[in-house]
Amino acid sequence: MLFEAQSAKSIEDIDRGLREAAVRHQFGILGVINLREKMRDKGVEFDRDCLVYEVCNPHQAKRVLDANGAISTALPCRISVYGKPGDHRIATLLPTVLMQGFNTPGIDDVARQVEDAMIQMVREAAG
Repeated sequence: MLFEAQSAKSIEDIDRGLREAAVRHQFGILGVINLREKMRDKGVEFDRDCLVYEVCNPHQAKRVLDANGAISTALPCRISVYGKPGDHRIATLLPTVLMQGFNTPGIDDVARQVEDAMIQMVREAAG
């Protein structure tokens, strides 16, 4: 259900690598949520890096949404970068597993293509 890679890179290098990998794989980054900052804004101290990237390939998203609008509950895809300097992890939920819950014929191929690209993006960012 989860694909994860470890990286000794800095959070800045991982960010740069992930952004470059997204472009190479025809994904856009819709937003980045910095959970440490969000929690601090709410008065909760959290001492680790935790960035959540919302990523999307709009052509693939359209294909699954045309098949079943409820799949919008699982979009956009997310890649998380968390940990401490020198010991970060980059992780994503596997689209093939997520899509099984929608029981929609014809989306397996799309899920596999998206999953392959996301795994590559994680690996490339981890370096």
